[in-house]
Amino acid sequence: MAAQQIATVSPAASKAKPQDEVPTAAYLHIPFCRRRCFYCDFPISVVGDRARGETSGTIAQYVEVLEREILITGQDGRSPLETVFFGGGTPSLLSVAQVDRLLTRLDQHFGIATQAEISMEMDPGTFDLSHVQGYRAAGVNRISLGVQSFQADSLQACGRTHRPEDIPLAVDLIRRAGLDNYSLDLISGLPHLTLERWQEDLDRAIALDPAHLSIYDLTVEPGTAFAQRYRPGEAPLPTDEATAQMYRLAQQVLTQRGFQHYEISNYARPGYSCRHNRVYWENRPYYGFGMGAASYVNHQRFSRPRTRREYFQWVETLEAAGGRLAHPTTPPQERLLDTLMLGLRLADGLDLPRLELEFGKGAIARILTCLQPYVQRGWVDQTPSRIRLTDPEGFLFSNVVLSDLFETLSESPV
Repeated sequence: MAAQQIATVSPAASKAKPQDEVPTAAYLHIPFCRRRCFYCDFPISVVGDRARGETSGTIAQYVEVLEREILITGQDGRSPLETVFFGGGTPSLLSVAQVDRLLTRLDQHFGIATQAEISMEMDPGTFDLSHVQGYRAAGVNRISLGVQSFQADSLQACGRTHRPEDIPLAVDLIRRAGLDNYSLDLISGLPHLTLERWQEDLDRAIALDPAHLSIYDLTVEPGTAFAQRYRPGEAPLPTDEATAQMYRLAQQVLTQRGFQHYEISNYARPGYSCRHNRVYWENRPYYGFGMGAASYVNHQRFSRPRTRREYFQWVETLEAAGGRLAHPTTPPQERLLDTLMLGLRLADGLDLPRLELEFGKGAIARILTCLQPYVQRGWVDQTPSRIRLTDPEGFLFSNVVLSDLFETLSESPV
């Protein structure tokens, strides 16, 4: 993937209205997993330990429908894709030929920029060297490896299919394929996790020399296996204070080791922040394709059905409509709330002149008044041109700040 440092907004960019731009980012949802992780509430399809894109008719049928959706999708202007992201699910269950076909379809229909960032999520133990080499030859240049933990009991508690020893082997395959832009995902707050074991996870991740690390706190989602077994803050899950200490420890350890904490859950070596995910956080438009995927195009935010059968029917409806379906336009009030919720996740924060241009002086005045107590508390940093959450305390208490902002703005709509 082409590298990019954390961007600052230029004066010219600050005058733009990003929702009016033609999307230059595309997300492809690959829903297949060997089994469902116990914390997962994503739209996925379990295919078992033996199925792969090379052998599974189910996966082949899905890829064919996904290609149809890409090629029928309507466009308002044409601008080459700057980022593509294969998410899931477990995209590394696709065959090399299937990844190549999907990228070819995107290039045929939208164009893919020469220096585009093309990311793929992969799980340890789901690929060999020939797969990584083939994905790279097809155009993939950034890998996001789902590590989650280096602790065997934590992986087992999550329902993960890989073992701790599979992780360095997976990284070795990625390196041997010539890819140095790879990210590792870790989850804090897992069952039985202590501060000492979390320090060990961080040290082992750093030792694998990733360009990027994503650090997520466990969320117990309703309807998941975790929700049936655990209650947040109750043993064997760490307490809220313990998970806060894990967050602070990660921030301290990783920034001391040269990683930039550029987003609330993400760290990168200089030049390696995720360009695709920045599209979401900056509330810019993007295409989504596949089961359960979301799009944000022409001020319209919409998602596809979360089951394969319903998604296939949705694509047929899209084809019958000539590639365009009617969706409600996101009103200004909702766009402002989305912009705040997403933009305050970034260490850069939000550009006040840009917000004022789109939403007006009155909205900015209410925002700044609401934030004053948090400025005094040290959770928000405010300058004449920007607002941002402080690191780590502002990030830790972001939900408190955002809840107050949402309540304040709901009383006086834009």
